[in-house]
Amino acid sequence: MPLSPSSGTVARVKRVLSVAVILVALITASTATADDGAGPFGVTVTGRDARVGVLLRGAGGGHFCTASVVDAPHRNLIVTAAHCLGGDGAQVFVPGYRNGRAPYGEWTVRRRFLPRGWTDGHDEDSDVGFAVLAPRGGTEVQDVVGGNRFVTGTATGATAVTVTGYPNARETPVRCTDKPAAFGRTQQRIACPGFSGGTSGSPWVNGDGQVVGVLGGHDQGGTTSGISYSVVLGAEARRLYRQAAGHS
Repeated sequence: MPLSPSSGTVARVKRVLSVAVILVALITASTATADDGAGPFGVTVTGRDARVGVLLRGAGGGHFCTASVVDAPHRNLIVTAAHCLGGDGAQVFVPGYRNGRAPYGEWTVRRRFLPRGWTDGHDEDSDVGFAVLAPRGGTEVQDVVGGNRFVTGTATGATAVTVTGYPNARETPVRCTDKPAAFGRTQQRIACPGFSGGTSGSPWVNGDGQVVGVLGGHDQGGTTSGISYSVVLGAEARRLYRQAAGHS
């Protein structure tokens, strides 16, 4: 018959095991944060990102879509959904918009770039567009607020993304982090509550500061506020970005 360990030995073993469990938990949590971005996932909160703002229908008009500044050689480029850039009226971008204020100024849309798939037939797989902004006092918008990299060809759901957008019913942005899932071959979806009308064009930004999706696509972004969509950014989006980024 084996000898029973003393109570002191049992207590020491329990302490060692407890420390080991805590260390494993911390390492696991750290890895999840590094790989997947900030949590908790699928929860929408008030957001703040100077690179993300609203599109207005002319100076002083109401906001109707979201857009964000992306890195480009001329430092004057925003990305949004293609369906946000239609029509002939003037449009203005206000980064960091909050409660009717424009902390980083109002920037006039000077030229719009839409993919042929959208202009020829409003193909939901082409619902991504770019706009070049006019400078203010010789300064470009990216010099003021910075810009995220626009990246195509990433695998859907490889990492979590943070979506930031402006619902029409709010004067402050909302933000949610979650992992996208494939919705067919050309679309991706994300489960985030509260992304209602006005959030079209919201950037999907991964932990490396890369825009890997733009809210739009299927049903122009979705018919419910809890599920949103984006085109899978591929060759068409890459060509359009290069075309738009080449214009000063």
